[in-house]
Amino acid sequence: QVQLVESGGGLVQTGESLRLSCAASGGTFSTYTMAWFRQAPGKEREFVSAITGNGIQTSYGDSVKDRFTISRDNTKNTVYLQMNRLKPEDTAVYYCAGGTMLTLLTIDRGSEYHSWGQGTQVTVSS
Repeated sequence: QVQLVESGGGLVQTGESLRLSCAASGGTFSTYTMAWFRQAPGKEREFVSAITGNGIQTSYGDSVKDRFTISRDNTKNTVYLQMNRLKPEDTAVYYCAGGTMLTLLTIDRGSEYHSWGQGTQVTVSS
């Protein structure tokens, strides 16, 4: 199984930016669809963004579209999430996930992902 480790979270003010990183090991990274999910206390897990193995297709949740950008560097086995114009409602633990055999219809379903990181905390103060 591929192992995933997130980093880059922290405490920022409304309107500021963060870049999250997810480093992968133990698998063929370029064959995995990679995604970011987030979960705030008392709330359901929410899809944030996903990117296919070749990096050509991307998908975003409505709440982050036009503010966040997902990317990957297959030479470094790393996926990134650039988070701009952050809002207090973005506060959550952000998880990196990887999976195979996904389609565009299922790319936002957490149950389709086989591997998950430990998460990194993002806190946006008002």
